[in-house]
Parts: sequence; structure tokens; C-alpha cells
Amino acid sequence: MNEKTMVADTLAGINGELVRYGEMISQSENPQLKQTLKQMRNQCEMSQEEIYKIARERSYYVPAAQATREEVDHVRSVLTQG
Repeated sequence: MNEKTMVADTLAGINGELVRYGEMISQSENPQLKQTLKQMRNQCEMSQEEIYKIARERSYYVPAAQATREEVDHVRSVLTQG
């Protein structure tokens, strides 16, 4: 397995963890557990950012082009109608 594959797999795993933390936080009634989960999610987000930076630096990941102002405005209008 090469480094690019390992970085991609790591990012995919972390992204899955972030989704699960969000689900657990929203379903928890215990304030202490909720706070602990938020802290764990924040640590996970920091790890994701570090791996993402590595992927960008080594050209393992090339992000999509930035959205235009018109595209952003369109999405905003679609999401706020209703």
C-alpha cells in the first residue's frame, strides 16, 4: 500500500468518525457525555485538518474550484426559501 492510499484511507476514516460523533452528540441527553463527545469531535477535526494539509502539500488531494459569488448566492437562496 502506498502513502497516497494510506492518507486517503485515513481521511475517509476520520470523516466517518466525525459523522458518528455528530450523531451521538445530537442523540445524547447527558450534558457531561455530550460535552465529552464534543471535545473528542474537536480533536478528531484537528487530526482531519492535519491529514488534509499533508494531502494538499503532497498533491494527493486537489480540491474543487472555489464557488463563484453567483453560485453561493443561488445555494443560499434555495436553502432559505421555505
